[in-house]
Amino acid sequence: MWNRVQGVVHRAYERVLRREISDGPAHIAIIQDGNRRYARQQGDDVPEGHREGAQTTEKVLDWCEELSIQELTLYAFSTENFKRSSEELDSLFGLIEKKLYEFADADRIHQNEVRIKAIGDVARLPASVQESIRYAESQTDGYEGFRLNIALAYGGRSELLTAAREVAKKVEKGILTPADVDANTVEAQLSANASRDVDLIIRTGGDERTSNFLPWHANGNEAAVYFCAPYWPEFSKVDFLRGLRTYESREESWRQSRKNRAIALVRAVAQTEYEEGMRVATRLREQLCTSNAKELSAELERQRTPETISHERADWFGLTHQSGAVDPDSLTGHVGNHVDESHASLHQWSTVLSIPTAK
Repeated sequence: MWNRVQGVVHRAYERVLRREISDGPAHIAIIQDGNRRYARQQGDDVPEGHREGAQTTEKVLDWCEELSIQELTLYAFSTENFKRSSEELDSLFGLIEKKLYEFADADRIHQNEVRIKAIGDVARLPASVQESIRYAESQTDGYEGFRLNIALAYGGRSELLTAAREVAKKVEKGILTPADVDANTVEAQLSANASRDVDLIIRTGGDERTSNFLPWHANGNEAAVYFCAPYWPEFSKVDFLRGLRTYESREESWRQSRKNRAIALVRAVAQTEYEEGMRVATRLREQLCTSNAKELSAELERQRTPETISHERADWFGLTHQSGAVDPDSLTGHVGNHVDESHASLHQWSTVLSIPTAK
């Protein structure tokens, strides 16, 4: 009876969480922690914990499909995991190999056009695991419906070092000059891994650290992070939805901050020069959601006083004599100077909000 009541409450809470989520993250990365501790807690051998965790992985794929997530990266095996006993490694490698073949041949993978990609130093893995990786990647190559990245023999520092070495080789060969090396150059060396920046990292098992997972795509993008207590085999849909809610709460906070900064900037500029405020507002509106853009427009309209309107009509760009007539000889030079100054100011304001301006 009690289990039935718990099930009803659990499903009801799941529906509540689902209604709270609108635009979820595009790319989720999960650190699947706690398989061994779960097995010990249940009185089982460690391999059984890994098998239970594999079942959770399949559930997460279902949830991603249901919630229109576009990319999922799973931290399946780190470089640190090589330190485990040979018995555990043999069992784990066998499970990884088996699941890769199963995924590659599953109807759902092909129906949903799931592309499987292994990331990490896969050359360190046993030959049989490497072969299963090649099989899974070749069977799903070219699919664009969903991206499943499986981190195997992965280390964040190692990934960045490898990219740096590749860039250094190109500089040494004269393909690149030192001045050519920028963030895009490094990004190009990492492009074979995650196809987009990480929006949300989820870690199970209770530890509150990201273990240097996807440092470029996650830390560089200031991804939201959700830590939860359940071990990976216990990870439920409610836990998953809570993670998505954490992402949305952070995004909403950022949207409000961007809106408030934009309104403050437009107010400050428009109080001294309305035309300049209009130009700044036009650029900022492109960076805000629809409702916040409307609030920005309303603030700009509040700054449009009768004196401003009169000034617009009688003193366009400040080019009138005292009598109010436009001086045609000074029109070209003044307009050019004003546009240059306006663009410089717009660039300054946009930089504050991290908004690009055309140059």
